[in-house]
Amino acid sequence: MPVNLLMLAEGEGFQWQYIGWAILVVAIVVLLAFVLLAFRFIGLWVQAYTSNAEVSIFELIGMYFRKVDARVIVLSKIRAVKAGLGLTTNDLETHYLAGGRVPNVITALIAADRARINLGYKTSCAIDLAGRDVLEAVHTSVNPKVIDCPDAARGKGSIDAVAKDGIQLKAKARVTVRTNIERLIGGATEETIIARVGEGIVTAIGSADNYKAVLENPDTISKRVLEKGLDAGTAFEILSIDIADVDVGENVGAKLQADQAEADKRRFQAEAEKRAALARAREAEMVALVQENRAKVVEAEAQVPQAMAEAFRKGYLGVMDYYRLKNVQADTTMRESIGKGEGDVKL
Repeated sequence: MPVNLLMLAEGEGFQWQYIGWAILVVAIVVLLAFVLLAFRFIGLWVQAYTSNAEVSIFELIGMYFRKVDARVIVLSKIRAVKAGLGLTTNDLETHYLAGGRVPNVITALIAADRARINLGYKTSCAIDLAGRDVLEAVHTSVNPKVIDCPDAARGKGSIDAVAKDGIQLKAKARVTVRTNIERLIGGATEETIIARVGEGIVTAIGSADNYKAVLENPDTISKRVLEKGLDAGTAFEILSIDIADVDVGENVGAKLQADQAEADKRRFQAEAEKRAALARAREAEMVALVQENRAKVVEAEAQVPQAMAEAFRKGYLGVMDYYRLKNVQADTTMRESIGKGEGDVKL
């Protein structure tokens, strides 16, 4: 019995010895991996440490496992610290993992801070994630940009409108805008500004009594357009609208009148042709009616000899009566011939 206990103790000790060696090997492997990873990021850690960026080696290794570009985060953190923005590494990582452009956001925040523009980190991240270029927005807010209206890139060279006297005017405008950071999220883009300004120019020209008044004072167009508050609901603030050029186009009023006259002419011609066709149809009906009446007259005349013969047979008409009738007919024929101016009278 004591021998069995001794052998069991020796077996268990042998097993614990192997387990201890396995644990030691695993610890060495983990330590080597940690050293290799630490050696990989030692340069970034030194750069962050010397810049007071406070990025630990463990955070750098964690970025590796989270698929975060450590170099982008460290360099952005250094810039933020040097600019006094007070951002944490976790803030930068969160925006990076959300698909944001961390360097672009940091640059925009630095530019906004130097320009005394109230732009928070969360607001800039929201603008960046919305697909807007937050850096360009800050630059435009500091240095206003000029927008051509209409946009020549879209193939339209001028805004065409017609004054009350029917003369067409072709205008070009230049709109100076500044980004409104507060309305950048959800605000309309440059296309809306161009469309609204174009609509305002058309309305201003259309309300003018004649084209000469517009040519004499083109600034009246910009004044009327600015009064409408066209930048409402957009990501920009309109500073000025300048009319760059105004050219005289076609006499649209005269052209429309000519087209209307031509249309009226064709309409009247159609109505006249309609009436002529009705008249020709009526004439044909009358000719047919005359022929029908003539046929009736011929039929009635054909019955006269029969009636005379019947009168002779029954004794109602004598020979002298017949001759008197012939004399009356001859006299009537002669009078008709004289009335017509014919020289020879045939009895």
